[in-house]
Amino acid sequence: MSGNAATADRDNTMSGTVYLDFKNAKCKDCFRCLRECPVKAIRYENHQAKIIEQKCILCGHCTHVCPQNAKQVHSEADAVLDLLAARETRPVVVSLAPSFVSGLGINDPEKVKAALYALGFALVEETAVGAKAVTDEYAKLLSAGGFKNFITSACPAVNRMIQLYYPAALRYLAPVPSPMVAHARMLKKRFPEAAIVFIGPCIAKKREGHESGIIDAVLTFEDLLGLFRLKNIDPEALPSPAEGERELNRARYYPVPSGIIKSFDELPGGYEYVAVDGVDRCAEVLSEIDSLDGLFLEMNCCEYACTGGPCRIAGKGGAVKGGEAVRKYAATAADGAPVTYPEVDLTEAHPRLMTDDFVPGERDIRAVLEKTGKHSPEDELNCGACGYSTCRDKAIAVLNGYADIEMCLPYMRSRAESMSYEIIQNTPNGIVLMDNEFKILDINARAMRILGVTDHDIKGRTAFDCFDCEDFVAALAMGKNINKKKVFVRATKRYMELSVVLLDEHKVLFGVMKDITDSVEYDEKLNAVKMETLATTDEVIKKQMRVAQEIASLLGETTAETKVALLKLKETLQSRSEDEE
Repeated sequence: MSGNAATADRDNTMSGTVYLDFKNAKCKDCFRCLRECPVKAIRYENHQAKIIEQKCILCGHCTHVCPQNAKQVHSEADAVLDLLAARETRPVVVSLAPSFVSGLGINDPEKVKAALYALGFALVEETAVGAKAVTDEYAKLLSAGGFKNFITSACPAVNRMIQLYYPAALRYLAPVPSPMVAHARMLKKRFPEAAIVFIGPCIAKKREGHESGIIDAVLTFEDLLGLFRLKNIDPEALPSPAEGERELNRARYYPVPSGIIKSFDELPGGYEYVAVDGVDRCAEVLSEIDSLDGLFLEMNCCEYACTGGPCRIAGKGGAVKGGEAVRKYAATAADGAPVTYPEVDLTEAHPRLMTDDFVPGERDIRAVLEKTGKHSPEDELNCGACGYSTCRDKAIAVLNGYADIEMCLPYMRSRAESMSYEIIQNTPNGIVLMDNEFKILDINARAMRILGVTDHDIKGRTAFDCFDCEDFVAALAMGKNINKKKVFVRATKRYMELSVVLLDEHKVLFGVMKDITDSVEYDEKLNAVKMETLATTDEVIKKQMRVAQEIASLLGETTAETKVALLKLKETLQSRSEDEE
């Protein structure tokens, strides 16, 4: 099984939950999202980019790089509105990611919470409560030893990347849930009947929340601002709530680089603590994980950690300014009481995940490569224009149904140029292309014969130096196409039918010439024959008239003589008749 059939079968086995997709109307075949995707979880179908759900880690990077803004993050706002509509029978509580102080673009964090209560939520609590429990669990595991390296489990995109693509790193991934899931378990223990909604800047949290089984919905910051607008709630216009004593919780640093490391009250010994942010840097570390030793690796898929999340509301200063706001917010509770949380199960399995990709044989790969003109390794440019690092990777993607043959841009350009060359050179008409400054872009041999051009290397030269181009000048000056049925070429003493077409979009003049010399000469010969025939006919007619006149004259004399003879005969006969009487 290969190609689109394989893709269709895989898609039909999916759960049907879509977290990220692309709008068909906006995709322009630029392949930029595929080039930027760290795990190549994008396929092309009918010239449209589509997310491969089972391969996607939901890092959201494609949502930032798409020049057409074709990304579409699945919104659960309607589901949250339904939950709020039934809040009298089932209260709805919020787990609010600490990055809200920077990710919403609202100056006063307390007003954000006030706005959430205005929406109808029964409780708003920061996810940092769960993050504190996660940090404490990390400390226990580190103190117990047994980890050559230790990778944090707070970022669901990193977790999934390890599960799918770096199985060698699974033994180092902390068997601990993310702060969101840990906090949700605490909320569920305290409010068993409540619906739980997480709010943050992360797309990957949507799938993690869905798979957790206890989180009812996940909103991005974009979703939340949409709800505020829908309900006519302006957080900035709300009265500032009285600030109570905020609990001391260093886990509020989680959203910034090195925030997890900073959340420890005391770092367990035996490890070097390193923060790695950005999907490419994470991949670089994970690919060499077995060669590393004694590292505590705080990994975040997004650059600048959660303050650089794909669904943050970017403000002035960007993620750097956002990180400053989070650090300032976290530091304001330095003198508060320590955070307390209920005891819950903080173990989490991170099993190996597999895709349904198949590894094709060398013969199949070579067959695909040859279809794009790559008959030997020397032909494999590995330019990356299609989005894949190598031509072989792209061939494997084609065989898995993720890519099309035509996505090889150098091949398509070469084929287009070859076809264009063959068409232009083999057409029975003369073809010439020039730009708006009358520089010759292309010309075929037929046009050169018609125009009397003997220099075969005239591309790039000005047409004025090579042939009479007054009709092209006239077309450009008038701003319209022209079509002349008969043009005399002085250089070759030939005749042509000329059409000049203005290609305004490309700023090109396109000339088509049909040699009509033989037709013109035939018409001239035919006209000469006609005139000669007319002259001959006229002479014959004149001769015939003269003969007719001569015959008529002769007939007239003979008739007169006959009349006289007959009258004489009549008189004679009458005379004899009278005598006999």
